[in-house]
Amino acid sequence: MTTNNPNPVDQAITSRMSVRAFRPDPVEPGTLMQLLELASRAPSGTNTQPWKVYVLQGASRDALVDKVCSAHDALRANPELGAQYREEYDYYPEKWVSPYIDRRRENGWGLYGLLGIGKGDKDKMHAQQQRNYRFFDAPVGLMFTMDRVMGRGSLVDYGMFLQTLMVAARGHGLHTCPQAAWNGFARVILPHIGAGEGEMLVCGMALGYADESALVNTFHTPRVSAAEFTTFVA
Repeated sequence: MTTNNPNPVDQAITSRMSVRAFRPDPVEPGTLMQLLELASRAPSGTNTQPWKVYVLQGASRDALVDKVCSAHDALRANPELGAQYREEYDYYPEKWVSPYIDRRRENGWGLYGLLGIGKGDKDKMHAQQQRNYRFFDAPVGLMFTMDRVMGRGSLVDYGMFLQTLMVAARGHGLHTCPQAAWNGFARVILPHIGAGEGEMLVCGMALGYADESALVNTFHTPRVSAAEFTTFVA
């Protein structure tokens, strides 16, 4: 991390982005454990700490990539298989409304436009979506689960845990990409990682060193100003 910003916490936050192309350089196990120890300091309701983390590298990572990419290809060939691949919780709304649908479209077409993928380029769309299931070539894949008995508040706790992990990664020169794209393939993922019967998949994450030369990593999503979403109550 550079030292141009006198506040390293600010810099870690503002430099975090969803990286979609990684170098193959390995990440030391000790570094991973240090990041997870830092993330464990995230708050949770009554200190329940609902997170469970599975780290995939090498053969275990590659085997999962092969399994999910095969399922993704099969789903495209036969959409009726969609009934087998459903998320356990609603990450997105059933019905989109403004301004959320507008931001979603801006994000999607901004990324696809940068990569030269048009609205009718189904093959290219499929290939780009499948980059998720290759962890964008990151050497480390993370899968996050929690026990199904926990309430929706634990998902709030989980968000704080994930953000703490991603900011901590920036402090070590690493980048991440949090990925809800894996959620629909939980029936493939959970047995592969050895999760217990009572666990549900929360999301996945790619972690490693960003490929700074990749065009896709020049894509930065905009943010609305704090003034737009903040009300000071008199």
